[in-house]
Amino acid sequence: MEVVITAVTTIVGAALGAAFQQLFDGVIKANRKATMFNSVFRDLNLTLQSYQELVKDIEQIENFQPLQGLDGFKTKMEEGIQLVDKCSNIHPLQLKINFFKKKNYVGKLRALNGSLQTLFLIVKMHLDINLRTRVSNLQTSVDRIDRNVVAQNRTENQIRGWCVVPNPPSFTVGLDEPLKDLKMKFLNDDQVSMLVLTAPGGCGKTTLAQMFCRDEKVKEKFKKNIFFVTVSEKPNLDRIVAELYQSTGSQVPAFQNEANALCWLQFFLTETGQNPLLLVLDDVWDGSSEFLLLDKCHEFKNPNYKILVTSRFHFPRFRSSYELSPLNDEDAMSLFLDTTSLEDREFVIPTDLVTKTVKLCKGFPLAISVIGRALCNQPAEIWERRVIELSKGSSILDSEKLLLDRLQSSLDALGKEVALVKECFIDLSSFPEDQRIPAATLIDMWSELYGLDLDSSSVAFLHDLSTRSLANLIVIRNAKEDANGYYNEHFVTQHDILRSLAIHQTGHDPTGHSKRLNIDICKDDIPNWWSEHKQKPKKTRLLSISTDGAFSSKWHNLHLPKAEVLVLNFQTKNYAFPKFRKMSKSLKVLIVTNYGVIPAEVSNFTSLGSLSDLKRIRLERISVPSNTKNSIQLNSLQKISLFMCNIGRAFSNGSFKFFKAFPSLKEINIDYCSDMVELPADICLLIHLKTLSITNCHKLSALPKMIGELFNLEVLRLRSCTDLSELPSSVGKLKKLKVLDISNCYSIKELPEHIGEMCCLEKLNMRQCSRLQELPESILNLETLTDVICDEETKGLWEPYLPYLSNHIQIRVVKEEINLDWLQMVRS
Repeated sequence: MEVVITAVTTIVGAALGAAFQQLFDGVIKANRKATMFNSVFRDLNLTLQSYQELVKDIEQIENFQPLQGLDGFKTKMEEGIQLVDKCSNIHPLQLKINFFKKKNYVGKLRALNGSLQTLFLIVKMHLDINLRTRVSNLQTSVDRIDRNVVAQNRTENQIRGWCVVPNPPSFTVGLDEPLKDLKMKFLNDDQVSMLVLTAPGGCGKTTLAQMFCRDEKVKEKFKKNIFFVTVSEKPNLDRIVAELYQSTGSQVPAFQNEANALCWLQFFLTETGQNPLLLVLDDVWDGSSEFLLLDKCHEFKNPNYKILVTSRFHFPRFRSSYELSPLNDEDAMSLFLDTTSLEDREFVIPTDLVTKTVKLCKGFPLAISVIGRALCNQPAEIWERRVIELSKGSSILDSEKLLLDRLQSSLDALGKEVALVKECFIDLSSFPEDQRIPAATLIDMWSELYGLDLDSSSVAFLHDLSTRSLANLIVIRNAKEDANGYYNEHFVTQHDILRSLAIHQTGHDPTGHSKRLNIDICKDDIPNWWSEHKQKPKKTRLLSISTDGAFSSKWHNLHLPKAEVLVLNFQTKNYAFPKFRKMSKSLKVLIVTNYGVIPAEVSNFTSLGSLSDLKRIRLERISVPSNTKNSIQLNSLQKISLFMCNIGRAFSNGSFKFFKAFPSLKEINIDYCSDMVELPADICLLIHLKTLSITNCHKLSALPKMIGELFNLEVLRLRSCTDLSELPSSVGKLKKLKVLDISNCYSIKELPEHIGEMCCLEKLNMRQCSRLQELPESILNLETLTDVICDEETKGLWEPYLPYLSNHIQIRVVKEEINLDWLQMVRS
């Protein structure tokens, strides 16, 4: 521990370091002596020991300058020394006789622990700034640390949300030998700087690349300089290069055009110190932008620079390549048996039937998984019918067509009882390739298209798709604590072959255009039937319009009198809404997603005012203008969702009037809006509001004082609002509130005195409220409260009240489990 004390002294200076030493010694002594405070002293000891992880970071820094301005912490330390000494010498009988005296001391000890944790965060911030001296903007570093705290202090390598390597599937077969070959060819040959890993779609190229990046020898060679970028069929080179800069915490350059972006890519690879470096370009197609990208990468001949390209296309001009073959019979059978769980099934399937099915999948892992899931727990008769259907496919190995044929049979096998599963699968094609689709977006769509009023019903269909291997459902965090309908951390991904299958349904189903229409616009090339008014898709209910980085927002009139859902996907820094007059009477849901790196400036916001029947709107990475004011009035709007938007300008100084614009709102979701400091006060006038969810908004410091006027509010979620210091006293007036979530609100020091007046409160999530010192006695009046979610520290606040609480209440300690694949959703 002496090394740790020395290191802390280096950071905070000799005076505070000495106080830290004395406090640490006192806690160790008290932990053995003051048995009545064992749990609190154990927490203090753990907090002090957590400083050990600082030592390695300090050793990396030369000429480290101690922190200044910590006199307040020095005073806290000195008071803490006296408090610890007093608690260790008090007689246990005194505490047994006087319960409130013990409670007072416990509160003070927890406050001391909170101060130590705050100092720890400050020290970590100071270390981060020293270790990242190349980052010029201090506020950027502080914001990054805030996000790290919310992510539960994962290591720096894990925290990088940009270009992070996704986890490969938990079960893989047939890739061990290719992985050895790839390492031998790529790592041991200094002449190979770029290698193209090629195979048909669905063969496991991406999985092999992920395994390669996570191999111990590869990580030992490249350490933290491993970058994984998905390119896709319609690449945005600006986004790709921007992500690389984001991944290192560097300032993102301004790109004038593709050529300029590629120059910055060259600068990144040669001048930013990433040596040695591994760059994976996943899912590269054969378009002109892709050739420019590969040409630029191919210029590098440094043996320490390795660029791995995965593609379903061959690039003969780049000589170094590795062709991944489909699975052999043995590996194909292993994957099929794992997928179908034949050993645990109730039906006995003849061996020859299993063998025929596997052979007809031609070794494609994706086809094996999809068909295997479809046959799982099915009788032999269903297997026989599937073999007959599969046998109708082409006998020539035309990989793309063959795979589509194989997968089509699984889709056709969905009977009428699960016909809606097929419709939901096809709807996923409304979003760009290789992008994560928020479950909340699909919930909004399907509520109107299919009458799924309960959010859980839509998520159930996502589980159905995932079970059938038609999509992947990713849940960011441990779902045990979120059984109250919170799905902002659920995302869907889909293999591009499966997306092609979904698009295939839209294009070949004779009734497809009556249900949905997908329009992809490159530059300003509007389809002829649209610009020349040759075709009027009068029956389309779901319209998706995707534009690329060269789109100028020049819209033609589109007459869609039956459109109920409009999805707008774009990539430009500036965008304009189209005129909605031709669909104003029918449109119920509007989804607007910017797939660029930063929030886009969007003009023509006032056109939203013509959507008189709009019920739901979701905006992602949009800068909401401040001059919108009251020019928009949507009387029918029931739900608004803002994700990673810039809304500070619109919300500041009361310039935006929520009540006048959206008087019928029932649900507000604001997530990762980092510039929001305050909420418009007139939100409190939304008497129909049932759900107010504000999450990951780290600069939000206060709620409107009159929030208690929302007398119909049932859910108040304030998760990870790290600057929020208190709840207004008026929250006690929320008589219908059922769920209160203040988890990861580190700055909250106390709960309102009248919180016990929430007569309908059923669930309280207060994990990681580390500065919370005590609970108000009115919690004893929460007779309907049945579920309290805590961590070890906040659970201790409830211990004095346990004898007086209802037997129906459950106080759970939930350890958060994070799925690191979520980090890539920041870019997508």
